[in-house]
Amino acid sequence: MTTEKSQPQKNNVITAPAGLGRKVLKNDKGKGRGKKRFAALSRWLHIYLSMVSFTILLFFAVSGLTLNHADWFTSGKEVVTKDSGNVNLSWVNQSDTAKINKLQLVEYFRNKHEVKGAVSDFRIDDNECSITFNGPGYIADSFIDRETGKYELTVTRFGFIAVINDLHKGRDSGKAWSWIIDISAVLMTLVSISGIVLICFIKKKRLSGFIIAAVGTIACYLIYKLFVP
Repeated sequence: MTTEKSQPQKNNVITAPAGLGRKVLKNDKGKGRGKKRFAALSRWLHIYLSMVSFTILLFFAVSGLTLNHADWFTSGKEVVTKDSGNVNLSWVNQSDTAKINKLQLVEYFRNKHEVKGAVSDFRIDDNECSITFNGPGYIADSFIDRETGKYELTVTRFGFIAVINDLHKGRDSGKAWSWIIDISAVLMTLVSISGIVLICFIKKKRLSGFIIAAVGTIACYLIYKLFVP
């Protein structure tokens, strides 16, 4: 009968350096795990926040360039159309201007001429009513004779570049787009912070990364200080 030789058990105990107990080594190991998890979380946030915000960040980057050089892109791009007609005389021929139904007039132009944008101005004087509609890259002006009900409508479209420029500024774009601007600002902030945190865990790139960030910051400050009126 043959008997197998018992294999010696491997010693998994790591000897601590002099003056350090096993408890201290365990705490150091826990800290190392915490750092790795934090680095992994920063990497995850940086990657996926960048992907989520990719389209909107690209939009604001491109529209920032077109906005800064609007004359390169928007010159001669305006398209003006004019129209005329008559509204119901009872809508405007009222001695008491408070009885003029503004909503009815606004909806008439929206339905009849497919006017877009929000009403930015509605004026009533003794002889005329005027309504102005504004949207991104868009303006429509209507003038209504209160004596006859006859109106003239002028619609100006300033082109695609003007639309994205106005969206960049949040001009005449409504509350929903204002939320988009706020969200994109928060996302850009988080992407920047997560990038800074992430480079702290890359030892070979940490110093050079912070030096480049400092150089960029100082350059922006000097350009502002020396060249901005």
